[in-house]
Amino acid sequence: SKVAADQAYQNAIKNADRQNARIEHDRALQKVLLGLLTDQTELYKLFSDNDSFRKWLTDTVFFMTYEGQAGAAAR
Repeated sequence: SKVAADQAYQNAIKNADRQNARIEHDRALQKVLLGLLTDQTELYKLFSDNDSFRKWLTDTVFFMTYEGQAGAAAR
């Protein structure tokens, strides 16, 4: 995914703790969603206006990207 490919997020996974990786993840996700704004206005509106949807999406994407990458980095 574009979030998982974000260089700052990748660096945080490899070189920082989970909390700092989460900060970089949230920044990368926001950047990706802003890029989708022109094509996916409903998705961005949900993300911006609906706290429970935003929490669900950020938690889900973080889990999917961090857990896989952190496990691979530990090997």
